[in-house]
Amino acid sequence: MAERRKTYTRDFKVQAVELLNTTGKPGHQIEDESGIGRGVLYRWRRQLEEDGVQVFPGNGKERDKELAELRKENAELREEKGILRKAIAIFSEQRRK
Repeated sequence: MAERRKTYTRDFKVQAVELLNTTGKPGHQIEDESGIGRGVLYRWRRQLEEDGVQVFPGNGKERDKELAELRKENAELREEKGILRKAIAIFSEQRRK
């Protein structure tokens, strides 16, 4: 059976690199403690230095999930707005009579 590749969030990668840069611990020790493969931490550090803010963009799953949630919330708010408009119209008519 094939093992699945581990995926790490952007925040995890940045924090791991910060540990490497600030604690003085050797990279292999941080990798062992964090369950990261050998040499990966140094690659992350190099990528962070090269790409800066735009490093580790991810594969979009979290953005897609957030977008779906926002669309659902938007639909609910539109429905509530429609209900409120109808209620205002009904109460306005009753006052006129």
